[in-house]
Amino acid sequence: MPLADLLQALAIVLVWGVNFVVIKWGVAGVPPLLLGALRFCLVVFPAVFFVRRPALPWRYLAFYGLAVGVGQFGCLFSAIKLGMPAGLASVVLQSQAFFTLLLARAFLGERWRASQLLGLLLALSGLALIGVGKGGNMSAVGFGLTIAAATCWAVSNIVVRQIGRAGHKVEPLGLVVWSSLVPPIPFLLLSWWLEGGERILPALRHFDLQSLFAVAYLAFLGTMLGYGLWSRLLARHAAAKVAPFSLLVPVVGLLASHLLLGESLTDLQLLGSGLLMAGLLVGVFGARLLASVLPGGVRRV
Repeated sequence: MPLADLLQALAIVLVWGVNFVVIKWGVAGVPPLLLGALRFCLVVFPAVFFVRRPALPWRYLAFYGLAVGVGQFGCLFSAIKLGMPAGLASVVLQSQAFFTLLLARAFLGERWRASQLLGLLLALSGLALIGVGKGGNMSAVGFGLTIAAATCWAVSNIVVRQIGRAGHKVEPLGLVVWSSLVPPIPFLLLSWWLEGGERILPALRHFDLQSLFAVAYLAFLGTMLGYGLWSRLLARHAAAKVAPFSLLVPVVGLLASHLLLGESLTDLQLLGSGLLMAGLLVGVFGARLLASVLPGGVRRV
């Protein structure tokens, strides 16, 4: 990979890792569901006028927008507001890779490699340790909502796989921009219902620079710049070379939350995070390592 592309990949990792700290800043001044609505409004306008609509039926755009927009980010923003540490959220959210395996097996009939099964067991053990770990200001509802966010991310991954199976070309940036037309209205309705006008109206009246920065960062840097550069790298290089960079996102998330928010992990949370990341590494690289040492290759189960 050329140096310029390597620097772009690392820039994406930095932007997406710091993203969790910015969410923490954002929900401090804006109710989480309202924050989600504002984020997706800025993603859509004016980008929808410059990014070509992907050649997909509207049902795929709607399903993807609801899963990754309302589901993933609604749960994630609410989780961080309700006591999930930002750094720990960046780690737990990566469990989406294993929820994707489970859903792909259940709904698409995909088979697992032995390395993926081992990675799944390691990750589940890590999640269990994080869940029972005390301290670090982590709430049970925050942890549960982060798991829900990871599950919704996994659902969106299944939608993308189904798009490919149906013979359609997946255009990541176009998919992100045009599916972002879907979340604002559900977000606004949910915000009015669950957060109420007594929280929404004061937040809008006292919308300060920190809130403006958070919304702009999440929309323009975290989404438009991040997914734009990511799509460019995927177009220029094999997915196997690009995808592993995403494993660095929770590392940056943990460091950024420690430096900027003063967060720290308990021993159990640290051990659980290590097991979850080990599971991700085994899931991504295990098949290649086993294939290099086993003459018969890697079997699927």
